[in-house]
Amino acid sequence: MLDKLFINGEIYSMKKEGEKFQSLGVKDGKIIFLGTDEEGKNISSKELIDLKGKMMIPGMADAHLHLYAYCQNLTFVDLSKVHNINEMINLMKEKVKNVKKGDWVKGVNFDQSKWKENRFPTLEEMNSISKDNPVIIKRCCLHAVVANSRALEIAGIGKNYQAGSGGIVELDKNRMPNGILREQSTKVFDDILPDPLKDIEVQKKIMQDVLNDMSSKGITTIHTYAAKIWQYNEDINIYKNFEKEGKLPLRVTVCIDELFEPEILTKEKLSNPYRKVQLGAYKIFSDGSMGSRSAALKSPYSDDPENSGFMLFTQEELNNKILTGYEHGLQPAIHAIGDRALDMTLSAIEHTLKTTKEKGMTDEEQKNRLPFRIIHVQMIDDDLLERMKKLPLVLDIQPIFLCTDLHWIEDRIGKERLKGSFALKTMEKAGLIQTGGSDCPVETYEPLKGIYAAVTRQDMEGYPAEGFLPEERLSVYEALCMYTKNVHYATGQESVLGTLEIGKFADLTVLEKNLFKIDKKEIKDVKVEQTYVAGNCVFMIK
Repeated sequence: MLDKLFINGEIYSMKKEGEKFQSLGVKDGKIIFLGTDEEGKNISSKELIDLKGKMMIPGMADAHLHLYAYCQNLTFVDLSKVHNINEMINLMKEKVKNVKKGDWVKGVNFDQSKWKENRFPTLEEMNSISKDNPVIIKRCCLHAVVANSRALEIAGIGKNYQAGSGGIVELDKNRMPNGILREQSTKVFDDILPDPLKDIEVQKKIMQDVLNDMSSKGITTIHTYAAKIWQYNEDINIYKNFEKEGKLPLRVTVCIDELFEPEILTKEKLSNPYRKVQLGAYKIFSDGSMGSRSAALKSPYSDDPENSGFMLFTQEELNNKILTGYEHGLQPAIHAIGDRALDMTLSAIEHTLKTTKEKGMTDEEQKNRLPFRIIHVQMIDDDLLERMKKLPLVLDIQPIFLCTDLHWIEDRIGKERLKGSFALKTMEKAGLIQTGGSDCPVETYEPLKGIYAAVTRQDMEGYPAEGFLPEERLSVYEALCMYTKNVHYATGQESVLGTLEIGKFADLTVLEKNLFKIDKKEIKDVKVEQTYVAGNCVFMIK
């Protein structure tokens, strides 16, 4: 007898384009039947669920986000809807009124490219918020911070300040800090600011609410990344505790940015549909972000000709970091946004494969390792594409970045380099595996909004009408693959997750509309009606 039998649906397996069924049966957390309603009508089941013609797809995933960081941000001042510097100042002043003199005040998610002034605030403007309270605001990309004088003073940042390796502290003509810090230098504040999630009850409440909301968006798997430089302290035990309490509504792969001991997963564990928490990749930052002009480019920024961004490591250092992780049995996952960062990352991966082979690793042993992950890949050229095709890679892409970046990316890199920006179709045609993610809290974790961005290449208001570089639009099927089956290639779990096939885990998402049959512009507004993990309902629309 089945545990559940779903009937009267448009059930897309995602194994290949167009393959669909009417009926799906679940037992012990796995799919054991797929067929027509006629074929399923004589199968007995404890529960019969009529899909009423709705679309069912494999559970959706987010291949790259920072859950702990997002939960932290929910306790700070949200600046994402601000339109100008005055609005930012007023919001931050309101917060100052509600805290004690001397307490830290932090704003998050600001994006100066959306402000009327199109610039970072000055030190004087930051000081107008408060002279007694240390105040900082963090850019939405997480790679830049603007501080007031009190915050700089507490952090020990004064005249002629020398930023450490991998960081920038901007100084004015008098060699005094102007309040703007980038990359590793921002860590100085993260080391000082109290972590609001250290209160375990606060942490559990916020994280539970966010996890439940993710389920309501059709998400059944997330890959969440630690970033110790910013005190984004992902702890696998947090999720294991939720799992023990029966309160974890999705699968969590925790990726760490320092060396750790890889998990040894037995066949029994790998085939257990109810196992939800595991360790994942070894995260390595290589460059910064395009929005803060710290992504490493081969040639200078078109709107900042003295600046080409910067790398956090030399080529030799990056080679050693990736090689060390690989030899430790880990899966390196490298943040690379600019074309110079991607170039150096590919060189380091090539070096790792060559070096380990010279040390006696066989082709078969290399083939059996998990692929290298490269995160973001926002700028490519023909040479980089050809090199990527020859390597064992999964590319962790954030299509939803397009919705913001399309407004200013040409200013940053110019018309000539633009054709290699978010080149999703080019990489798809080249046979590269691309996963879909959000980099939340940078962007929303709603996968349907990411799919919308990939297929329309427009912002949420439908601009530009023809799409940004429309030749790089993906089909709906290709975009869905990014958020379903492709994600599980990254963790080597494609044999049990990502498509609806007999024997695979019953992670399922039911949508109110069929994405293949509606106008692509409607995709971002489609509601999720039901979400299942291992056959258990974790979300049902009211």
